[in-house]
Amino acid sequence: MENINHPLSNWIPYKLIEKDNNIYFEWIYLGDIKYLDPFFDETISKCMKLDYNSKRFRVISTVENLIEWSDELVSVDLKSLVFHVSRCGSTMLSQSLATSSENIMVSEAPIFDEILRSNLFGLDTKTTLLKAVLKFLGQKRFPEQNNLILKLDAWHIFDAGYLRSLFPEIPFALLYRNPTEVLKSHQKLMGMHMVPNLLPPSVFGITPQEINEISFQQYGALVLEKYFQGFLSFYESDQNVTFLNYNDGMKSVIEKFISFIDARYADQEIDKMFERLNKHSKNEHADFKGDSFKEEALNVDFTKLVLLHEKLNNALLEHSES
Repeated sequence: MENINHPLSNWIPYKLIEKDNNIYFEWIYLGDIKYLDPFFDETISKCMKLDYNSKRFRVISTVENLIEWSDELVSVDLKSLVFHVSRCGSTMLSQSLATSSENIMVSEAPIFDEILRSNLFGLDTKTTLLKAVLKFLGQKRFPEQNNLILKLDAWHIFDAGYLRSLFPEIPFALLYRNPTEVLKSHQKLMGMHMVPNLLPPSVFGITPQEINEISFQQYGALVLEKYFQGFLSFYESDQNVTFLNYNDGMKSVIEKFISFIDARYADQEIDKMFERLNKHSKNEHADFKGDSFKEEALNVDFTKLVLLHEKLNNALLEHSES
C-alpha cells in the first residue's frame, strides 16, 4: 500500500521554526525526488527548484497538525539507526545503502536534530514529534520501498539512551575509525562540531573548565574522546547493537550491517552497494582513490584516545565472538 492519492503524499516537514516561544514546521514538496544525495540538505536544495517550492508563500503547520497528519500516512518500517564518530565512512555507508531501491536512506536530516535539541516542548511531545517526522520521511512513495534507515549526526550518540526508549526493538549500529585518521580528515576540512562553541560544548558533555585548559586542536580530540566513550557506554548497556570499524574495510562494514538489520536484499542489490564503494563518498562521478592526509603531525595528546580506541576494538572482537 502506498500514499499515492493522499494529499500529503510527497510532502515532508523539513524545518523547525521557533517564534515567540511557539513551534511551527515548514514543509517542502519532494515530487519524485528520492533521498540519494550524500546529505539530506542536498536533497532539500534540489527540491527547492520544484515549482511547488518556488512560490512566494511558504507552507507552515503547527505541531498538532504534523502529529495528526502523520497518523494518516503509510510508511515503511524503520530498520536501523546509524551512529558514527564522523569521517569514519558513514557517508560511504549511507551512499551504498541508498543504491538499493528497497531502501529509504535518510542521512543527517536537520529537522531530526532540531527536534532533539529544542527546549520548547516536553519529552512526551518530543517523542511523538520524532516518530511523526519519521513517518513522513519514511512514507512509502514507491512500491519497492521496504526499509527506512536513519543516519544520525555524530553527537546524537549522547541521545542513544533516549532513542532506545523510542525504538526498543530497532538495531543500532555504531561506526568508528582510527582516531588519527578521523582527526587528520578534520585537519583538511574541519566539521563544525570540532570547532569550539559552534555547537554548545554541553552537547558533548564538555565543561567550560575543560575548554579553558586545552588548545584548539585538542578540542577536536576531546570531542572524539566523548564520542568513543559514548559508544562504549551505550554498548555496555544495550544488547541490540553492533560495532562497525571503517578500518576493517567498507565492504566488511556493509556486509556486517546488512546481516545485522532485519532486511533481505537480492544479490543484485548487494552488488550495487559494493559497486558504489569504487566512487567517492560525496561524489558518485569521481573514482575513490583512497584517503590522503597532510603529512605534518597533529599537535594532539592521543593518550586517552588510543586507550578508548583499543577498548572499542576489544568490544567489537568480543561482540564478533559471542
